[in-house]
Amino acid sequence: MTNRANDDQEMPLVAHLTELRKRILRCVVAILLLFGGLFYFSQQIYALVAAPLRAYLPEGATMIATGVASPFLTPFKLTLMVALFLSMPVILHQIWGFIAPGLYKHEKRIAVPLLISSIVLFYAGMAFAYFVVFPIMFGFFASVTPQGVAMMTDIGQYLDFVLTLFFAFGVAFEIPVATFLLIWVGIVDVQTLRKSRPYVIVGCFGVGMVLTPPDVFSQTLLAVPMWLLFEMGVICGSMVAKKQQAEEADPAANGSQPPAPRP
Repeated sequence: MTNRANDDQEMPLVAHLTELRKRILRCVVAILLLFGGLFYFSQQIYALVAAPLRAYLPEGATMIATGVASPFLTPFKLTLMVALFLSMPVILHQIWGFIAPGLYKHEKRIAVPLLISSIVLFYAGMAFAYFVVFPIMFGFFASVTPQGVAMMTDIGQYLDFVLTLFFAFGVAFEIPVATFLLIWVGIVDVQTLRKSRPYVIVGCFGVGMVLTPPDVFSQTLLAVPMWLLFEMGVICGSMVAKKQQAEEADPAANGSQPPAPRP
């Protein structure tokens, strides 16, 4: 009898771990499949990512590879990161499939658009960095190169630099989601965030100073979108806060039934 009781207590945990392993394997397979399909084009992918810098190199100058294996490893690393970024919808879908059975009905209604918005905003931040920030940034770097110094960037260092910026801008564009979650969970209210607007604006320009070249124009290119995204999050959060207040006034319309047990 004791053994049977122990088995009944352990099975739910084992089932959860088994499902978690299955979903992690799906994510890994998705990344590997995308990587396998993109690896043949790894050189072209790197040339595309390096285009914003190459456009500002002096005539006759090229990028260089200081490491013995850099000509192979650098495009390999970039292709793997591209596969990871492109598989993000699959990864988030697997995360959603794992946590969805433990959510209330009204939480599911909010979580789905939240996941979709996170993906879209992350990609939008990367696109903004590539098409807007990179040309301005590399143009500035090229213009301040000292006389007698040849601008010849190492391909490995360039990749590390742009991946950092891609990630930074992708995360920065998640500000509406973060703001919305703070309001939805109840950590802060809309009035507090609105009163904190001056500090948020200063913080946005502070982040812009860290992530962009030391000129006002490029700092503004990051700070202003971050501030607008913050305002977007406040607006969406205030709408949800009003809806939650209405549901609390009418519990029958809340739809907060206990989550179904995971099979």
